[in-house]
Order: sequence, then structure tokens, then C-alpha cells
Amino acid sequence: MCIGIPMQVESVSPGIALCMSRGAIQRVRTVLVGDDIVPGDWLLVFLDSAIELIDATRAHEINATLALLERSTDADVSQTEAAFALPSRMSREELIALSTSH
Repeated sequence: MCIGIPMQVESVSPGIALCMSRGAIQRVRTVLVGDDIVPGDWLLVFLDSAIELIDATRAHEINATLALLERSTDADVSQTEAAFALPSRMSREELIALSTSH
């Protein structure tokens, strides 16, 4: 599985941005997203390369989803509430509606 991590730009130099994510600074290659990056921008980063310029709302959504995934891998997942309806908790009618909606 490949996961892009949102990182906020701290400073920029040609082809490189120093970005903050989860309390750590990381050097990120920016050749795929162009030269119009400024401090405060959010980048979606995969394998030390920015692959997309994203807005703050999308960055926070991705971070919230990653936090949910991290919590789900804790040793005691029985206490973790999913942020969405699980099929095992749906009624027959809800499952039929889910499987037939487009």
C-alpha cells in the first residue's frame, strides 16, 4: 500500500522544500509540483517527493484518516470507534442499499 503524507512547507529553495510533518522536519523534492510553492503551503509527499499541492482542508482530512488507521492498529482495537458505519453493524436493508447504489 502506498500512502502520501501531508506536509506543510517551512522554507523553499530550488527543487527542495523543508517541510514539517508530525513534529519532524524533512527535505522534500519539489520537481513534480513546480516552483510556485511558498512557506505555509501543504504538499502531499510520497517517498521524499511532493506529488501534489493540496489545501489545508484536504491535509487535515488525510491526517485525520491516517490517525484513525494508526489507532486501528493499536493492540486493543476493541475500544476504537470507527468514524464510519461498518457493514457488520448495518441492517440487511442498509447493506442492500449500499451494494445497489451508484
